[in-house]
Amino acid sequence: MHDPRLKNPTGWILRLLALTSLLIFLATAFRAGFQRDETDFPNYYTAAVLVRRGEQLRNFYDWTWFAREMDKTGLQQHIGNYSPHTPLTMLPIVVLAGLSVQHAKQVWLICNLFFLAGTLWMLSQITGRAVEHLWLFTFCGYFSLYSNFLLGQYYVFLMFLLTLTLYLLHRGQFWASGLTAGVAFALKLYGGPYLLYFIATRRWKSVAAMVAAVFSAVGVAIALFRRPDVQYYATHVLPRSLEGGAIDPFNARNSTMSALLRICFLSDPQLNPHPLWNAPAVFFFLRAFFGLTILLFLYLGARKAENVGRDFGWFVIALLLLSTNVASYTFILMLLPFVLLLEERGPFQSAYLALSCVLLTFPLHLAWLFPKVWLLLGLFVMFGWERWRKLPTKSLALAASALVIFSALITWRQMDSYQEEPGRHAQQLSAGGTSLFSSFPVITPAGLFFQSMGYDRYFVRWLHDAQVEEIKLEGNTFRPTPLADGSIGLEQVEHGIPNFVRFDPATRKVTPTEVPIPVIDRSSAVSPDGQWLAYTSEETGSLHLWLRNLDSGRLVRLAGGNCDSSWPAWDLDSHSIVFASDCGRAAGLPVLYRMQIPNPTGPVDVRSNPIER
Repeated sequence: MHDPRLKNPTGWILRLLALTSLLIFLATAFRAGFQRDETDFPNYYTAAVLVRRGEQLRNFYDWTWFAREMDKTGLQQHIGNYSPHTPLTMLPIVVLAGLSVQHAKQVWLICNLFFLAGTLWMLSQITGRAVEHLWLFTFCGYFSLYSNFLLGQYYVFLMFLLTLTLYLLHRGQFWASGLTAGVAFALKLYGGPYLLYFIATRRWKSVAAMVAAVFSAVGVAIALFRRPDVQYYATHVLPRSLEGGAIDPFNARNSTMSALLRICFLSDPQLNPHPLWNAPAVFFFLRAFFGLTILLFLYLGARKAENVGRDFGWFVIALLLLSTNVASYTFILMLLPFVLLLEERGPFQSAYLALSCVLLTFPLHLAWLFPKVWLLLGLFVMFGWERWRKLPTKSLALAASALVIFSALITWRQMDSYQEEPGRHAQQLSAGGTSLFSSFPVITPAGLFFQSMGYDRYFVRWLHDAQVEEIKLEGNTFRPTPLADGSIGLEQVEHGIPNFVRFDPATRKVTPTEVPIPVIDRSSAVSPDGQWLAYTSEETGSLHLWLRNLDSGRLVRLAGGNCDSSWPAWDLDSHSIVFASDCGRAAGLPVLYRMQIPNPTGPVDVRSNPIER
């Protein structure tokens, strides 16, 4: 007798490979994530704990405040943040916030195994491929899979939601499909462009369901956090994240078109001192033109839709192209276009797709060439070309004209805001090497003290005599404060417990003190000669820095733009002012500027200041 299973040895070999690779994954990526509490899961976990405590959402986007709260949860030596996540990103983690951070992460990783298995099963139902084949495709993106489980990231869950959207759409359940896409959008914004797909393909039930899901999510957010906080996210955090949500928007490792254009056309004295061509107008125009072009040609291509799965995979590629913040774990989403588009074209296109999907999940060298951006762009064009060829030439010409006009209008508005930013008329201060965060300036006869950010903690730096010294203590060190005896008060937080210490610039000694450091309102500061009041105002939604003459009442805006400038501190001679501003950088990550006030007791030179009234 012959065993019938031996008639198909290839199938058994594939099953054996799938089992072996699964065991390798469990023994490496899953095990590493199960045992270590590295970011990024602690960010979601801390936010979930804060939700259960009823904290205000607006505080979540304050990096220093959030770092304190992370410390309280037992997460030392973590530089965490909640920006630029949506108000509901942490919602799936809230049910785990009663556990310790590591136990919560372990439960989350086990859930992610089920999300991954569910994704593979749904893709098997849609494509007819065996689950073990799909798992081997997934394992080809091992580095992306590894980083998702090591960091406890969100993207396996997001891939599950997107796949569920497609699965329901494939089965004709349009209402449920729209609801799922709306949930994905509310949690992580990635479902947003699918509203465009539903409209283009006239699936009005899905459109209505997705809109209803988004409005319901807004209602849930308002119930949790109150309307002003949700409005703050919509008007302040969301626009900044869409412009460039990365911690370092000039970092070539953030493989996005936004980062590429910034490096080429925008200058920053510390992060990008030598752009290819310092041409802000070119940057704003190309960024707007690129984003609008992707969205428009998505819509035009979707109108020629013939296959739901192929369209869905094409849209995932567009999602990654439009994103302003990607990392190795993000490219786990490439499993969807890989499976859904693999057999759409001939051998060359299939080989290019397979190679691109593998390379996108691997850490590539020569990041400054942005290979992942070009791979994604090539995929987007390759799978959209046949759709666009069917469009009338007149329609394409009108579309191109509209793109140029709208991009020019956006550029005009953004350049107007850009000219008001402090970088146009103030000196950016060096914080000692490349610094992503410099704030809370304090000026004393001994020099300038300010809070800064290191690799794993916050600490205080001291700028004096043209050199920068670091005052590093155990744990995090926050907000330097001038004290009456000439020393600097520091708040040191270790293991969630705040301690107060004094730093003596003369002896460079740190001594503990039982007396809490006084809390000083740093939103305003009177010049030492008593002539001027510098203060921050939020009338336009962003924090802008103003100067008021205390004799005449005349106002001058020192720093504007669609960004935040705050924490003014006067130089001792009243001739200049130091402040923090995140203009041109990621929201909530400011750098220090010094602005000269030519004659504090007389007229201000308004040629270097945007507004006087």
